[in-house]
Amino acid sequence: MAEHEPTLRRVTVAVFVCALAFPFVASGYHLYQGAQVLILAIALLGLNLLTGFNGQISLGHGAFFAIGGYGAAILVAKLGLPYWLAIPVASLVCFGAGFLFGFPALRFGGLYLALATFALAVATPQILSYKGFDAYTGGSQGVSLAKPHAPFGLNLNGDQWLFLFCLLWAAALYWAATNLARGRIGRALIAIRDQPIAAETMGVNAALYKTTCFGVSALYAGVAGGLSAVAVGFVSPDSFGLSLSLSFLVGIVVGGLASLGGVLFGALFIEFVPNIADQLSVNFGESAKALPGAIYGVLLILIMAVAPSGVAGAIQAAIRFLARGARA
Repeated sequence: MAEHEPTLRRVTVAVFVCALAFPFVASGYHLYQGAQVLILAIALLGLNLLTGFNGQISLGHGAFFAIGGYGAAILVAKLGLPYWLAIPVASLVCFGAGFLFGFPALRFGGLYLALATFALAVATPQILSYKGFDAYTGGSQGVSLAKPHAPFGLNLNGDQWLFLFCLLWAAALYWAATNLARGRIGRALIAIRDQPIAAETMGVNAALYKTTCFGVSALYAGVAGGLSAVAVGFVSPDSFGLSLSLSFLVGIVVGGLASLGGVLFGALFIEFVPNIADQLSVNFGESAKALPGAIYGVLLILIMAVAPSGVAGAIQAAIRFLARGARA
């Protein structure tokens, strides 16, 4: 892996430079899609730290996404905070919620933890719809936000600025996750995932690392939720259903578990494959209403069959194959 790091850094820089140029050549709709990809990638980064590196399976990260989205929306629409301040404040609330949820999660493991987080994902939309919270959450009507304008007199329209704003957040959080995963903390998380008894014998505080990892993962989901609220300009309980949490898990598996760069491929899959499935089903008329789900499932099965370690794993395998061929 170390021998490929210079190549990976060059690829990362090239992708970032292309992303910086994207707002000046793309339409408003494509910029919105690009912003959604970046937002999903941020959420997948956090979940990959939790599941890919630490081995804790979560089916409830849509709940933290919802807390971040509603937290930012309430702070902006109800309390008058600027959106750029509301997002980090809401994400800190998510960190606290994730950290606290990590304590009971210590008692669970594997499928039991998955079921506990599944319950969290199921309950969150119902809690957001509770009439007692209508003054803040807007009930089933949700909360609307105005589209922000570019600051400092920058010659950018709203769509361009939102994409660049999401890109800055994604770049900063990717840098933070990369440094965390490659450092002492990352090695401790992997040790807890692979050999928990040996890790504790070596002095690793598994409880602290697990709860903190849950909190950091929730923070990433909260940032993504806050950015989504600002980008879409609206939040409602229906936006954070169970399918959102499941799509996050699909994203990290498609991109590659324990692969931070792979989250981009996972985000592209989540954003575009359902749309492609819908477009393909249009040719079959009204009689094929269930066809998009079937197409989505078949594509997911094909990807898992061709690249069982995810898209990032398949790319790394191809690079190793080409490197061996060049040396030969």
